[in-house]
Amino acid sequence: MIDNLSLGLSHGLMILAAWILLRRPDLDVEDTARDGAKEAAEKRRRLLRKGRFRA
Repeated sequence: MIDNLSLGLSHGLMILAAWILLRRPDLDVEDTARDGAKEAAEKRRRLLRKGRFRA
């Protein structure tokens, strides 16, 4: 019983962490292109102003 509880708790926390990470809006920002760096920085600034992005 304790084994099932510990497995369920640990896997549940990992699912919760993955869910929170996947909901972040900054995953849509790509910084790889040199030309797009200014656009990505501007998008990041807009998200910071809205309070949706944590640096």
